[in-house]
Amino acid sequence: MSAPLRICLIDDDASARGGLERVLAGEGYEVVTYPDGMRGLAAALEEDFDCVLTDLRMPNVSGLELIDTLRDELPNLPVVLMTAHGTTETAIEATRRGAFDYILKPFEMEELLPVLARAASAGRRGREKVALGAEPPREVALVGQSRAMQGVYKEIGRVAGKPVSILILGETGTGKELVARALWQHGERKGKAFVAVNCAAIPTNLLESELFGHERGAFTGAETRRIGRFEQADHGTLFLDEIGDLSLETQSKLLRVLQERVISRVGGRESIPVDVRVIAATHRDLPALVAEGKFREDLWYRLNAVVIPLPPLRDRREDIPALLKYFAERHGAELGGLAAVQPAAVKFLSAQPWPGNVRQLENVVKRMLLSAHGYAITEEMARSALSQGPSAQAGDASGRVLAAVCQEALEKARRELGAGAIASVFAMVERELLVQAHATTAGNITQMAQILGWSRLTVREKLKLHVLRPGTGGEPVAQD
Repeated sequence: MSAPLRICLIDDDASARGGLERVLAGEGYEVVTYPDGMRGLAAALEEDFDCVLTDLRMPNVSGLELIDTLRDELPNLPVVLMTAHGTTETAIEATRRGAFDYILKPFEMEELLPVLARAASAGRRGREKVALGAEPPREVALVGQSRAMQGVYKEIGRVAGKPVSILILGETGTGKELVARALWQHGERKGKAFVAVNCAAIPTNLLESELFGHERGAFTGAETRRIGRFEQADHGTLFLDEIGDLSLETQSKLLRVLQERVISRVGGRESIPVDVRVIAATHRDLPALVAEGKFREDLWYRLNAVVIPLPPLRDRREDIPALLKYFAERHGAELGGLAAVQPAAVKFLSAQPWPGNVRQLENVVKRMLLSAHGYAITEEMARSALSQGPSAQAGDASGRVLAAVCQEALEKARRELGAGAIASVFAMVERELLVQAHATTAGNITQMAQILGWSRLTVREKLKLHVLRPGTGGEPVAQD
């Protein structure tokens, strides 16, 4: 039988150290404990351990400093960091410096044990000379410490320093450009240019000139030479937002640049070499666009070497109080003075669906600050500010309808054990969307696919699933 996995446990909290030692020993690990970073680091460098489990803040040597040293001296020794200070900076820095993973205190052992098992197993393989995948080698306005955002921070730390293209996926308003800037700020090109282009905001006939530049006289109105965004970003980073809105022709030219690393200005013959890291983003379903022939498959594969999905705000509601505080402090001085948000207002805003995500929340905070004039923001102010947004009245009405539907589904689930309320609501909403889309498009499957964001095949399958069939107009006709 192989020897038990050896853990080097470093924590200056005697109680926490003792508790962890007992649990890990009970799980079959051989655990050696140290009360401070200096002694733990010395032991890790001299003895054979499969993994290091360390606290962040300790006397003499911090967890991050320990990671730096071990990364240089023993690159195959995994380090798992424990911290009660789970800031954005800590999350990114820990993974950027090479931590195997980190755990936020307080944590359940059910959360730590799987992480530790993976780390220790990887460390044992490293000691046995098995080839491991390389461990991934301020000022970021990313706010939130939810588990969903911690995953995003970890991914930024892992790939920021890697020379790969990155694709950021997320709904409108989730903060895709902020993630792009974080990747730039923590990468090797931080001191170089960061150039952002919103592909959806520039007319198709002008986008090629915007990206690649043009020569004088290339077209009517081109009175001078223009340097495009690729040249402006040379040796730096180019962020292409809403990449899914590019025309097929522009996609083809972009693919050539990514493959050959040269551009040609519109109307020019010169091939100009460029060294640019491209970070792209979109809210569109690119695989569906590829299936429909609206997005080049080869470009899709070129862009998605690394994909970072961003969660919508409704999936990280625990971040809303921190976002409220951040936006209130950021905009308070210019919009009437700093104002605290009362707990009732926080509770109300945390319960909202936020279809416009963080961008919508920021706009609501601005409206609340204008109303508060430096005084506390109340729930009434929050309701008023939210009601001033686009489609607010329709949202209130639809919210009441949705609440009734959910209540009905929950009551049915209580009566009939095993009847899933969520699945029931989803099915009703999906069917209603199909009915409404059919009415809007007069039964045109292609148009239905476009507005629903599905492929034509998916639309047909959904119609069949809900016992509907496309007709010549009006509502789908139920099959017998």
